[in-house]
Order: sequence, then structure tokens, then C-alpha cells
Amino acid sequence: MKKQWNLIVVLLLVLIIAVFSVINVEPVTVNYLFGKAEWPLILVIVGSVLLGALLAGLIGMMKIYQLQRTLKKAAVKTDDE
Repeated sequence: MKKQWNLIVVLLLVLIIAVFSVINVEPVTVNYLFGKAEWPLILVIVGSVLLGALLAGLIGMMKIYQLQRTLKKAAVKTDDE
């Protein structure tokens, strides 16, 4: 039953993003260090969300790796005693 709710939530999010993208198609100017470009607003928003999610995921994975390494060191110390 939980997978069905997850599917419904994902479908609703995709529907909201689709409606949002249809509404926000006007171009905006994006200033880079080396120039400017015109992009549709929805691409700027979706790109920012994806980069933010990727960054948060990488930071979370690094923290999990550090905690696993600490846990292994603690387990080795208790085995030695």
C-alpha cells in the first residue's frame, strides 16, 4: 500500500511540475561570469532544484561514509579489547 501512495505522490508532483513549466515559459537573462544567456524560466528553476538536490545528496553521502568509517573503527576497538 505504501508503494501505491508513493506512486500517487510522484504523479502529483510530476503534474504540478508540468503545469508549472507550461506557465513559466518566458525567457529570462542569466548572467554568467563570462557572459549572458537567455533561458526559459522553468529550465532555470528545474536546473537549480536538481543541482541543489545533487549537492545535498553528495553531502549526505559523505556524512554517511564518515559515520560508517567511525562505526567500523569503534567496532575494531571493541573487538581488540
